[in-house]
Amino acid sequence: MPGGLVREWMITKELITDVTLTILIRAETTLPADIKEALGRAYEREDTKIAQSQIGAMLENVKLAEAMQRPLCQDTGSPLFFVTLGNGIANLSDIESGIRAGVKEATERIPLRPNVVDALTRRGGTGEDANIGYRMPHVNYKVADIDGLAILAFPKGGGSENVSAFAMLPPRQDAEKAIKQFVLEAVLNAAGKPCPPTIIGVGIGGSSDMVMSLAKVALLRPVGVRHEDARIARIEAELLEVVNSTGIGPMGLGGRTTALDVHVETASTHITSLPVAVNFQCWAARKASARIYSSGDVEYL
Repeated sequence: MPGGLVREWMITKELITDVTLTILIRAETTLPADIKEALGRAYEREDTKIAQSQIGAMLENVKLAEAMQRPLCQDTGSPLFFVTLGNGIANLSDIESGIRAGVKEATERIPLRPNVVDALTRRGGTGEDANIGYRMPHVNYKVADIDGLAILAFPKGGGSENVSAFAMLPPRQDAEKAIKQFVLEAVLNAAGKPCPPTIIGVGIGGSSDMVMSLAKVALLRPVGVRHEDARIARIEAELLEVVNSTGIGPMGLGGRTTALDVHVETASTHITSLPVAVNFQCWAARKASARIYSSGDVEYL
């Protein structure tokens, strides 16, 4: 620093740990407003007792979880985070170590089910290490011109994650038709497994690893918010109509609402490629975020 001064950074590991704990508690126990409103509209739209009873049970579950401050679902998800890096950041290593410590504390405090295990041995940690593993929690980064940083907790359930779909389709003139067919097949194959009504994220383009990330990022957009590109927005609306025409319905028991929304994210791709991915989010679409300013002030979003 100029003049030999040492700057005291206000974004510390301890602060990140506290924020991580808080947003995980919010994500696990309180459904975002856009999801609750979408479920309410779905309840009114359904015209059979079984479909209405399923959505009614979901809405009652949400009320109880919020009132009792208990997880919305027994599957408390994999610890996934999205971090936006801005200006005034000190040690980047504090971010992941702080998030890791926050997950440890949240596992005992909320509590969280011990979901993280070794991929091959299927053994997991115990006690406070129950949701800590190799490369878990996983943190996705992006850079933006903001002050400080933003953290979004996105605990992802296994049922919805397990029906993810990916394909490298052949590039063709009628690519849109092929993509819609692939998405429809993924929805039919998933049926009631991802606990519908779901939110469906679709990634198109990029590379094989990019496209699944695009599909997951698409899930972060609020229900009812269309893509800024009118062409993509049209595809989203058309896919939603097709998906809901399947009649799979709430919890796969039949009805008019198989998905609350379909969101698409794209990237340019190689001339010989057409990567497409589908990632489902169950009705308990948990997420919560916070902004940490370089001053150390925190805003929960």
